[in-house]
Amino acid sequence: MAISMDNLRRGKKYRLTNYGESFEFQVVEMPEEGAYKVKDLNTLDIYLLHDLVKYGKGQDFDMDEL
Repeated sequence: MAISMDNLRRGKKYRLTNYGESFEFQVVEMPEEGAYKVKDLNTLDIYLLHDLVKYGKGQDFDMDEL
């Protein structure tokens, strides 16, 4: 079942699918409302969740908790 970005919690792990790509990440920090700093579980890179959806949400957009 898909979840909303408003329901993300620090320390939890999620999978995001958008435009045919899948990302697995853990929420590291929420410095301000709506801005999530996440760590990619495969590459261990840290970035903002906004960077994954800044070009829009595709028809296949889905987010699930791992």
